[in-house]
Amino acid sequence: MPGSPAEPAAAPGDVVVRAADYLWFADLALAEMARTVGALGDELANEAPALPGANTPFAILTHCLGLMEYWGGATVAGRSIERDRAAEFTARGNVGSLVERTEAARLRLHEDVEGVVALDVPTQVMRDPDDPVPYSETKGAVLLHILEELFQHLGQMEITRDMLQAAR
Repeated sequence: MPGSPAEPAAAPGDVVVRAADYLWFADLALAEMARTVGALGDELANEAPALPGANTPFAILTHCLGLMEYWGGATVAGRSIERDRAAEFTARGNVGSLVERTEAARLRLHEDVEGVVALDVPTQVMRDPDDPVPYSETKGAVLLHILEELFQHLGQMEITRDMLQAAR
């Protein structure tokens, strides 16, 4: 019950974000990426710009689904997952299927966030004293890391889309 002694109170300096607000932003990034690959269609979504190491929009979104599964599923929700991160960057396929997988991943993230205690320590995150990142300390920081990645890759996808369309 809100306000009960059993519910952890925010300390001064803590930023508290409702799960619904967090998920609104995650949903926004995912919807834009799904809309972009959908508008590109199978051919362009599976094409990379003529730049060394460039990724296809299909691969970018596939990678985002993988990072959500790892960071949200394994480190926040504590689920056992299997991930082939390298394969995400070479993924190709049908855009309709990818959009369906995106919706399923979006709903899974909603489940992973449900009931999370943001100040809990995440599971399966190795702390590196030479690279002290906040997402090795709290689940709330892991969730911010997911948003960071989603919006970073949304921007990458938008630039990729623009380059592919300009080349046509």
